[in-house]
Amino acid sequence: MIHKILLGTYTRRVSQGIYQIQLDTAAETLTNLELVTAETSPTYLAKSKNDFLYSVTSRDGQGGLSSYDPQNKFLNAATEEGASPCYVAVDEARQLVYGANYHKGELNTYKIQADGSLEAVASLFHKEPTGPHKNQDHAHTHYTDLTPDQRLVACDLGTDRVYTYDVSEAGEVEETAVYVAEPGTGPRHLVFHPNESMAYLFGELDSSVTVLAYDQTDGSFTQKQKVSTLPKEFDGENGGAAIRVSDDGRFLYASNRGHNSIAVFAIADEGSSVEMIQTISTEGDFPRDFALSPDNAYVVAANQNSDNLTLYRRDNESGLLTMIQKDVFAPEAVCVYFE
Repeated sequence: MIHKILLGTYTRRVSQGIYQIQLDTAAETLTNLELVTAETSPTYLAKSKNDFLYSVTSRDGQGGLSSYDPQNKFLNAATEEGASPCYVAVDEARQLVYGANYHKGELNTYKIQADGSLEAVASLFHKEPTGPHKNQDHAHTHYTDLTPDQRLVACDLGTDRVYTYDVSEAGEVEETAVYVAEPGTGPRHLVFHPNESMAYLFGELDSSVTVLAYDQTDGSFTQKQKVSTLPKEFDGENGGAAIRVSDDGRFLYASNRGHNSIAVFAIADEGSSVEMIQTISTEGDFPRDFALSPDNAYVVAANQNSDNLTLYRRDNESGLLTMIQKDVFAPEAVCVYFE
C-alpha cells in the first residue's frame, strides 16, 4: 500500500514550500519526495474533508493562512501585518479554520468561503499573567483545535494556561473554562483520548505530559498526573514538541527536541494514567513533528535541523517502535500530515 504524506516546512535555508513523500508499506520505505507547491514557510498544514488544503504562510512581511483547492491550485492568502501562525485546524461543522499565533499570542478564526478560500473574521489575545521561564515574556498561543464536543481549546505557552471556548457559527469565541498549569510548564499541544473524557497536555518548557480529565458539561480540565518525557539521566536542554495517541487509546507518543527522541507511554486506567515504556532516537536533530500512519502500523518523524525523516514500524500490541529507515532527505520539515 502507498500512503501519501504532506510535509510542512520552514523555507529559511533549502526548502521551497510544501512537499509530498510516499510511504510504501510493502517495501517499508519512504520514497519519491517532490515539491507540491512553492510557499513561504508553510510550517503547519490541515485539510478539509473535501480536500482543500490550508497552510501557514508568510507574504510580504505579513503572516496568515493560504488556501489551496484539491488540485493544489492556490486560492488566496488571508494575511495581516506581523508574524505567521504556527498551527492550523479545520472546523467542518461551522466551516471555519483556526490559527494559533505564537509570536503575536493570538487565536485567529477564518471563515471558509464557498470556493474554499479563507476570510479572516476574528482574533483574540490572551492577557493573563505569564510564567517564570525566559520564553514566557508574553502570551504565546501555540495550539487551537476542537474538543470532542465541538468546543475550541487553546494552549498558551506564555500564560501557562489552556483555554476552552464556545464558538458561534460566525467564528466568534466565548471563554467557558481555563485550566492553569504549573508555572513554567509552557503548554504547547494537547491531544484527546478516544474515550473523549481524558486529554494529554505537552509542556514544551518542562518536557512534561500532564494527564487531564475533561468535563463536557463546562469544558473544564482537571489534572490527574504529570510525568516527564525524558530519561532520568538526561540533563541537557530539551523542548517538548508533538504529541499523539494511538487510535486504540492504549499508547501515547511525544517527541523531544534536544534529547532528539520519541517517548512512548502505555496508557492505563481508562486513560487517566501513563507510564513511559520506551525512548527511541529520531536519528536526527530537532524532531518538531511526527505522525502515525492511518493504520497506526508506522510512525514518521521529521527532524527540522538535520533535514531528514525517520521511519518506524509500530507494534500494535506492545506500542513499541522499531526504526526501519533513517536519513531520508526532507528539507526543514516541521509538519507530517498523512493525506
